[in-house]
Amino acid sequence: MSLPTFCPSSFGEEYLNGITWQAPPIVTPGATAADPPADATVLFKSADDVENWKNISGWSTDGENLVAGKGAITTKAEFGDCQVHVEWSAPLPVKGNGQGRGNSGIFLMGRYEIQVLDSYDNETYHDGQAGAIYKQTPPAANAMRPPGEWNTYDIFWTAPRFTESGELESPAAITAVHNGVLILNHFELKGDTPYNRPPEYKAHAPKGPITIQDHGNPVRFRNIWVREFQPASGEQTREPFLRDGKKETPISEAE
Repeated sequence: MSLPTFCPSSFGEEYLNGITWQAPPIVTPGATAADPPADATVLFKSADDVENWKNISGWSTDGENLVAGKGAITTKAEFGDCQVHVEWSAPLPVKGNGQGRGNSGIFLMGRYEIQVLDSYDNETYHDGQAGAIYKQTPPAANAMRPPGEWNTYDIFWTAPRFTESGELESPAAITAVHNGVLILNHFELKGDTPYNRPPEYKAHAPKGPITIQDHGNPVRFRNIWVREFQPASGEQTREPFLRDGKKETPISEAE
């Protein structure tokens, strides 16, 4: 049985929005969903990439793994809206409990933390477990793999906007996937993520570094990359209209 040939006129009027869109850029994806696309900035793939980080001398490398050491590390490059991929593994043998077990954190713009913690069969406060926005919200699910296995965060970050006078115009927002499980869905942050005071926003530059926390635990990291994000761009070049064959009717004139 053959399918009918598509013919716009057979469907009556067609709505067109009047926007002239720029062609989306062509991005060659990685060989797998974990591999960096062609337009990504690779922050860590091997020991050769330590030059991308500040304060890296207190950390160590083990082949393609970066092992947390003394002091936080921070990227030399800065990012605004972006997509971040990072893989991490809680230490073996297991030591400690609660916040003292496999603790680290990924800080967007150097101040907004998504928690890294060994939350596999390890009770702690929910807004401090793996995948939490620290002290603001728990993840929607605990998707941890056992210690020693690799976890993946895919983070989609919208930076906060501030007015010229320094007032908050729009809050930061984050969507995050942990091991293929959606754990944060466009969560709007209440501000930064400190331990000892309520969150707050203070005006800062539109771009900032990515920081990985040292919390005294030898958490391992690998395959860290980031893509700057630009939404689709277009210009309203005419009023939205309905088209029926050669007849075009502006929406403002349609009945």
